[in-house]
Amino acid sequence: MELKQRFFLAVDDYRLPDFAHLSDADWMPAFTAAMEVELTTLNQIGADTTPPTLDMIRRWELAHSYLDTVASAFWTAKDADTNDARDQIDAQITPVLAQHADAIWMNRPLYDRLVALQARVDANELEADEQDRWWISEHLRSFRRSGIDLSEADQAQLRHINQSIATLETTYNIAVLKGRAAAAVHLSDASQLAGLSPEQIAEARRAAAARGQDGWTIELVNTTGQPVLASLDDREVRRQVFTASVTRGQAGDWDTRATILELLHLRHAKARLLGFDTFAAYVADDGCAKTTEAVMDVLTRAATAAVANARREAARLQTQLDELIPGATLEAWDWAWLAEKTRKANYDLDESTLAPYLSFEAVLEHGVFAAATQLYGLSFHRRDDVAGYTDQCRTYEVRDADGSPLGLLVMDPYVRSTKQGGAWMTSLTEQGHLSEDRPVVTNNCNQTPPQPGEPSLMTWDEVTTLFHEFGHDLHGLLADSRYPSLSGTNTPRDFVEFPSQVNEMWAWDPQIIRGFAHHVTTGEPMPQHLIDTIITARNANEGFDSLEIFAAMLLDQAWHQAGEDLPTSVDDMNQFETTALARYGVDFPLIPPRYRTCYFSHIWGPGYAASYYGYLWAQVMDADTVAWFEQNGGLTRANGEKFRREVLALGGSVDVMEAYRHFRGADPDPIHIFRRRGLI
Repeated sequence: MELKQRFFLAVDDYRLPDFAHLSDADWMPAFTAAMEVELTTLNQIGADTTPPTLDMIRRWELAHSYLDTVASAFWTAKDADTNDARDQIDAQITPVLAQHADAIWMNRPLYDRLVALQARVDANELEADEQDRWWISEHLRSFRRSGIDLSEADQAQLRHINQSIATLETTYNIAVLKGRAAAAVHLSDASQLAGLSPEQIAEARRAAAARGQDGWTIELVNTTGQPVLASLDDREVRRQVFTASVTRGQAGDWDTRATILELLHLRHAKARLLGFDTFAAYVADDGCAKTTEAVMDVLTRAATAAVANARREAARLQTQLDELIPGATLEAWDWAWLAEKTRKANYDLDESTLAPYLSFEAVLEHGVFAAATQLYGLSFHRRDDVAGYTDQCRTYEVRDADGSPLGLLVMDPYVRSTKQGGAWMTSLTEQGHLSEDRPVVTNNCNQTPPQPGEPSLMTWDEVTTLFHEFGHDLHGLLADSRYPSLSGTNTPRDFVEFPSQVNEMWAWDPQIIRGFAHHVTTGEPMPQHLIDTIITARNANEGFDSLEIFAAMLLDQAWHQAGEDLPTSVDDMNQFETTALARYGVDFPLIPPRYRTCYFSHIWGPGYAASYYGYLWAQVMDADTVAWFEQNGGLTRANGEKFRREVLALGGSVDVMEAYRHFRGADPDPIHIFRRRGLI
């Protein structure tokens, strides 16, 4: 208990990890103590012989909350700022946590107690509401999906598989991060940087200095496409950067192929043990889609239309390239550069024009926060007395419309070499009426840090990403559920991206743009014609944007639907990828998948395995909801309140699709997402 008290920091009525006083030596003891608390309580519940009551759920939830916060805190700190010690802890604790989970979900006495509780509820011997009943049904389903009905021998095999999968996912995560760092492109001639902004050049200089190098280093982001490709004028340098990106993980110290292949075979074996033909079928059954057939129907329809759009865009870009470099053939590393020139020519718009109007602080305060204030009545107050997990973090107390405290938001905006790529949100403390906890959430980005005395300027993609991740934060902050384990973002994987994608709509709202887009030097608001142009140009390059992400979604499905047809040698993996993309008609060399196999972190780490399609599935609901907002007056408190109470507040405490139908009055109509993406 002493360790538990020391681990947590009580700030007013918030419970959050005491990052300021936690060292790496504290993590393993905290994990061990938290697992012991949970397992001891659950074993006691399973051994109880009295008729079960709903108090069983309360004890279960409270026993889990300690471990949930320890785990969330550790992976938040590790993903944001890893080191060798944290990598070792990750490798050590991950299989132990898998073993711990199996000890719960294969615990027959505990399962029998829950079956008995459901029987009493069904017989109306206990007064249970919708959230109680959903908690019971979801936990019983988790038992069945975790092998409770398997024989002892099959359960032993499943335990071994689960621990091996956990170990391999950690091995992959470490390798892909280090491989991305190792693939950075070093330049020694200043002329090679032509086209980059002063901020980009300064960042490249900083990156080189951090590695003890002279010159400039272009560090890679986690996606196939690299932002600098839109600006670099030197075609050979563009080729170098692109090649470094797409060949990551295929050779050398950070070759990920063997890890991925072993992981795939283990996932398939797990699915077969649990009664599914493929791992993709096992995953789909746990989401809103329910079947791989439903997933593939939406994906293939969208991808076919995206390819047609992409081919038309490619023809236009080739014509443009003929004028700039006669005789040159369009290559993948030319696309972003030409698309940016096209955007500038057609719309009088480029990133260098926009950047001075897009300072991070203004976008956050007068854009992201302002939209939440108008929709939900929220206000945001700096709490400098609350330390985050790095010295670059800042904490805000979020208050409701009546001034009452709602939750804490920990912002970690800037890129670091020790930080995972991309952007993400985590819940450090889940909201729950049962636990009386207010939510504590994080927002993690990889924004270029400001130079001394200068603001941090954003690209438009970074603006929409910030709105997106804050949509996840809102899902956690506005949670209003009884049980923490089903609160906020604890929803099916193909639903969880829906609220975050809806929140992106406010990045495109002219009223919101006028609030945050002011020139960092003159203070002048962004000219109206630029705002109009941003909105008009939204679908520029849509064929590229759609195809690269749909190809990645189909690649994910190809690997996880392969079953017995999986490769047995790493030498065959590239051919499998090529064949899969061709089979689905998305083998378009000018637009490779957003993630190629070897650096597809979403699906080889824990999280989005066989469910990367969820971004499109959620976009169907997102576009349908955006249509609802537009039909009902847009950015109003009444609209925000309805969306908050009927969607965000419920989290996963009820059937999310039933909640959506109640909110919208019907199933989501995919026509809206097809229109948005220019697919019809």
